[in-house]
Amino acid sequence: MRRLKIQKLFFYLILFGMTIIYLGPFLFSVSISFNADKDVLTWPIKLIPEEWTLAHYQSVWRDLPFGQWLVNSVLITSIQTVSNVFFSALAGFAFARLRFPGKNIIFSMLLASLMIPGIILLVPKFIVLNEFRLINTYGGLILPGLVSVVNIFLMKQFFETIPKDLEEAALIDGCSYFRIFWQIFLPVSKPALAAVAIYTFQGSWNEFMWPVIVSVTNDMFTLPVGMAFLKNEFSVQWPLLMAGTILISLPTIAIFLIFQRYFVQGVASAGLKE
Repeated sequence: MRRLKIQKLFFYLILFGMTIIYLGPFLFSVSISFNADKDVLTWPIKLIPEEWTLAHYQSVWRDLPFGQWLVNSVLITSIQTVSNVFFSALAGFAFARLRFPGKNIIFSMLLASLMIPGIILLVPKFIVLNEFRLINTYGGLILPGLVSVVNIFLMKQFFETIPKDLEEAALIDGCSYFRIFWQIFLPVSKPALAAVAIYTFQGSWNEFMWPVIVSVTNDMFTLPVGMAFLKNEFSVQWPLLMAGTILISLPTIAIFLIFQRYFVQGVASAGLKE
């Protein structure tokens, strides 16, 4: 019994240490964002500022086009999240429940595409969008992220856990496959849909590489791209950069805390089959 308590204590100490490692940089960022400029680079580092100030948060809204960047990020993230949830669920249902020629080959090709590093696809995507005159437009920022193979795979795995009796009963009653998908499968798929939504929201909200390539003018920047320009070759406005970073992080943290139960259920059940 005593040995079990020691093992549990050791396990909790490891978890606590890992928590500190992951939360440490975030807490330090929060500290810098409330610090006065003169205290940012002082040594030794102080996690709790001696002089608290909200000037950097006010400056983010007053001196930067933060509002426009926020609108861009919200618009792009919202469209990509909704489209990923719908199209991933629709494709996942088709691969899990429908029979059509080449289904396994198509799905295998989709999975094989995950082996290609995303950075290699940046140039082809840019060339294609440039031919359609979509550079520095909302279309160019949104279109490449409308659906994800990972989300399709997640939804397919989840739909395969739903008993076939529901589908067979609906077919006997004369339901079409789209009605089965819309009225039967979607209502019981909230955990998986929440997982897809959180994954997509987080990835789209924090995306930097593609927006910095496609967006040219200041008014098309997203939040991560806009805040990155506070760091240049000669100086870094650390308090302002950290204040903006904290503001950017808040929506992702809030959404995950609200829907974490569905997120865990969706990820856990995706690996199970009937």
